Amino acid sequence: MKDFDYIILGGGCSGLSLAYEMQINDKLKTKSLAIIETRDNYQRDKTWSFWRVHQHNFEDCVFKNWDHFTINTKNGIEHKECKLFPYQAIDSGKFYNKVLNKLKQNKNIFFFKEKSGIDFNKSIIFNSIPEIENNEKNLWQHFSGYEIETEKDFFDESIMNLMDFDCDQRNSVHFFYTLPFTKKRALVETTWLSSMTDEKEADYDAQLKNYISKHLNIKNYKIIFKEQGKIPLFKTSNINNKNIINIGTAGGMTRLSTGYTFLNIQQQSRYIVNNLGDITNKKGFKIPGKYDFLDQIFLKVLKKYPKKMPDIFFNMFKSNSKNIINFLSNKSNFFEDMSIILRMPKMIFLKALFEK
Repeated sequence: MKDFDYIILGGGCSGLSLAYEMQINDKLKTKSLAIIETRDNYQRDKTWSFWRVHQHNFEDCVFKNWDHFTINTKNGIEHKECKLFPYQAIDSGKFYNKVLNKLKQNKNIFFFKEKSGIDFNKSIIFNSIPEIENNEKNLWQHFSGYEIETEKDFFDESIMNLMDFDCDQRNSVHFFYTLPFTKKRALVETTWLSSMTDEKEADYDAQLKNYISKHLNIKNYKIIFKEQGKIPLFKTSNINNKNIINIGTAGGMTRLSTGYTFLNIQQQSRYIVNNLGDITNKKGFKIPGKYDFLDQIFLKVLKKYPKKMPDIFFNMFKSNSKNIINFLSNKSNFFEDMSIILRMPKMIFLKALFEK
């Protein structure tokens, strides 16, 4: 049996971010690390996007920054500026290459495809694999996207469209999302917030092709990349113990109302590395509890009143850009929280507050 000082279960975004943070802070000069990941190879498979409210290690993996964004429903469009906190999109392929090239420089870091032959009793284990209970009541953010390239200049690359609710909702919450990387290239995604019990919601290809041709009015284009995924908008069943520390989505780093995870992972990784010598005695890094409380109420409303959600989102984004971005990025103060809360429909949110 082989033993290691540290073991990371899962070599995705959270596992690799933590390993990278350990490496660049010289925590593995005399310590060994095993990363257990089942995939055969790494290639671009995702796009991680967020408002840059604080620094991170992966500026060189960013596709593009946007200083303006829009959100729209059938009844109107809201145009917002975000120069203070630009919206960024990370290329997962560049992220993987950067991290793996750095980790390969250290002979104390080992990759394995399975757990057999490793002694887990002597290690501090960082687990990034979420335990999901099958429950039809749970909400997911599930999505599929095409990166397309047009023959002629088409996109305004200075503005990204965060949410376009001018589409079929099918008794759930549905919107499209467009990130224009250049005048000829953009990522277009269909996104659902639902329990995933309606199989028709998963006809992603038909949704995307219809939106691109009939809504964006693009007739000639080629698809150069596809992505698909789902994010749990509920707490996973993972439990920390003395030598197992959950990270990433398994460790509560996904904001339940939005699915934003990437920057939370970077903060958690930095916290762990800064406290690595005594990490088993430290309280785990958490998203502030007020956001969990507010998100639970928000998701109750979303479940019960899906038809109202386009207008609720639209009204929320009428708030000051700084306020809404800070709120969605776990950085808001009391006054910024109140500026968002006061834009919500009072009665249905009060009912959700007292519902079990």
